Amino acid sequence: MKQDVTKWMFEDAFRSSQYKNNFSYEALGALFDYLEQYEDDTGEEMDFDLVAIASEYSEYKDVKEYVNDFDTGVDKEYYTDDGDFEEEDYNEAVLEEIEGKTTLIKIEDSDSFIIQSY
Repeated sequence: MKQDVTKWMFEDAFRSSQYKNNFSYEALGALFDYLEQYEDDTGEEMDFDLVAIASEYSEYKDVKEYVNDFDTGVDKEYYTDDGDFEEEDYNEAVLEEIEGKTTLIKIEDSDSFIIQSY
């Protein structure tokens, strides 16, 4: 038996649970959209399992927070000849590395993103 879940129901289920701090409001919307698109792409309906989703996906406010949790293979030598750090190039390289390992869901108009656990 499958139950249709709207975006509002999805967001409300998280906000009303012990997982209310796992994702920002924007991240919940992006995650719902991703999961819905996944269903459309694969033709497979998913069961809504809040605990499984909360365990399988994590939000990071930016690349710096992610790098604090994970070692990356990205060379941290993103400095110009003038000694300025090329943060944007470094961040792009880290995000590309993440995409090579797992699902990356970017949150629109934000530095935040969601990854699927790996």
